[in-house]
Amino acid sequence: MRIHPRSLPTLLAATLAGACAEGDPNTDAGDLNTTFDTVGGVIRVANSGTPPEWELTPVVSIGPKSVTEEETPDEFGGVTAIALGPEGTVFVADAVNREIRVFGLDGSHIRTFGRAGEGPGEFGSIYSIAWVGDRLLTYDPSLGRIGEFSLTGEWLGQRRTAGSVSGSPTFMRFFPVGPDEAFRLALGGRFLWVGLDSRGDTGDSLSLVSAPEDLPGLVETIRCEWDGGSGFYPHTSAAKHVQHPASGGVMYSAWGYFYSVAVTRGDGDTLRVIERTLPTEPISDERWAAGSAEFEQSRERFQFSDADCNPRSYNRPDRSSFINEIFVSTDGKLWVDVIRDAGNRWEFFDREGRLLGGVPAVPYKERTVPVFHGDYLATIRRDDLDLDHVDVWRLERVGR
Repeated sequence: MRIHPRSLPTLLAATLAGACAEGDPNTDAGDLNTTFDTVGGVIRVANSGTPPEWELTPVVSIGPKSVTEEETPDEFGGVTAIALGPEGTVFVADAVNREIRVFGLDGSHIRTFGRAGEGPGEFGSIYSIAWVGDRLLTYDPSLGRIGEFSLTGEWLGQRRTAGSVSGSPTFMRFFPVGPDEAFRLALGGRFLWVGLDSRGDTGDSLSLVSAPEDLPGLVETIRCEWDGGSGFYPHTSAAKHVQHPASGGVMYSAWGYFYSVAVTRGDGDTLRVIERTLPTEPISDERWAAGSAEFEQSRERFQFSDADCNPRSYNRPDRSSFINEIFVSTDGKLWVDVIRDAGNRWEFFDREGRLLGGVPAVPYKERTVPVFHGDYLATIRRDDLDLDHVDVWRLERVGR
């Protein structure tokens, strides 16, 4: 089944129509309300009020307290990805040492497998890992293959992918969407997410969802050309167009300037729009300056007074973005990383779009993503000594 989503006019129409409600001052704590209606065949799920409070209870933190002369299994060279497997196993991909280290939920080191090389069970690179069905899949774009390992680290075989490619592990990674289902990014004439399970490719594929060009709140990327060079400078604090594949051949996507997520399938038909009412917040001077920092530093370094930059500066929107990222967990929940001045929050929804709860977001290392597995969540954190740690949390309802 090959799926080609089109742009999102239905999504934008719904978000723009509801934008005036985002600053509603009558939203009180404890008054969560979810309504469903259908317009033009599209289900609109509107969530307002404050959801039940949940919390992330620390289970284990795996990592060194300090650098020692005697290297220990929890002293990582550089962690790119993690996976939560059966029997309380935590798989950690150390891309620097090119090996997989396995720990228990008590922090004990169980085993290590893999090494640098090109043979069976060896790695040229480790961009991503995921537990799918009854095996661990490893994504090695340097060697152009997906490796398969058993729970005990036994090499089970490989699947071929495009080789000699590079990019951010946050994009070129596995997207687990079910107990025995995931998607991966396939590179070719165009970007595709390709479905796979423990037996091989599922035959499902999803195209990137294209966003309309003239989006409200859009901050244009600055392109500069000067004698001997050129550069592109996106504003890192601007609203993003984010998306995530899901089980059943559907795609979740959002333009972060609005708290609205579209679910599309087939040739781009929008099945449902999930909305959330929250007050708007201005972009703080600190956040705006941080997002402009790369361009300002480059302008000083390359003396942009003689450069041709288009546009010459960023246009500052009248409010901050709502959504930083979205994720779909293996049990079908939609997780939204919500941007708030008081601190980001993760809010989660059921398959139908009902808001179930929210928790304060926990920090995670740049160029990595959190992993959701049932009631557990795992993140990669880098400390002040530039040492990587793996933190595992359990999602629990407050007061229970």
